[in-house]
Amino acid sequence: MTAEQPTKAARRRVLIVEDDAGIALGLRINLEADGYDVLSAEDGEAGLALARGERPDLLILDVMLPKLNGFQVLQAIRREGLMMPIIVLSARNAEMDKVTGLELGAEDYVAKPFSLAELLARVRAALRRTRVADRPVRPVHSFGDVRVDVVARTVTRGAERVEVTATEFDLLLCLIEARGAALSRDAIFSRVWGPSHHGTPRTIDNFIQQLRAKLEADPQRPKHVQTVRGVGYRFEP
Repeated sequence: MTAEQPTKAARRRVLIVEDDAGIALGLRINLEADGYDVLSAEDGEAGLALARGERPDLLILDVMLPKLNGFQVLQAIRREGLMMPIIVLSARNAEMDKVTGLELGAEDYVAKPFSLAELLARVRAALRRTRVADRPVRPVHSFGDVRVDVVARTVTRGAERVEVTATEFDLLLCLIEARGAALSRDAIFSRVWGPSHHGTPRTIDNFIQQLRAKLEADPQRPKHVQTVRGVGYRFEP
């Protein structure tokens, strides 16, 4: 077993929602070889039912599905408060499709045809981001009426729990830990997604918009997650 492979006692469950039987089988074989338990569905309705009932640790979701398309499934999952990481697969490589998936709450977007090795690496990276990190920082950050618990990986605003994805949490913590320094989008990609991830500036912008909508009193005039023109973003407590 490799260092990246899950131990038997800590096997994670991955749900594949893909109507192409060949792709689904290839994913299942490789994920199981990598140490994951795998669930699968061939259409959007069945996939949504499994996501609701089984609560997998990660979802690999095709866009072009019968009954419900991938974006509809993704939207329903996030609307219901399910926060497992979701990697969207699509034969369509248009930027707007990527933007739509990320805005609906996907953690990552992979265009077909894809490398199985790369997809498995992205699965491992997404699941690592959901684990409690051992960070040498104080356990709780507070700003305005927001409280960020690093150990529990929870965010509250006033008395209410704020549902954030694993990537949103890591992005917020990345900005907080910069202690007022402006971070470029490349630096944010490297710290949050890892140095091998290739995204677009729009990816960062979408996640920033989502954080502002959830945490800022006025998302159009953000006080805490600020834009630094020509550079990137900076956090102000």
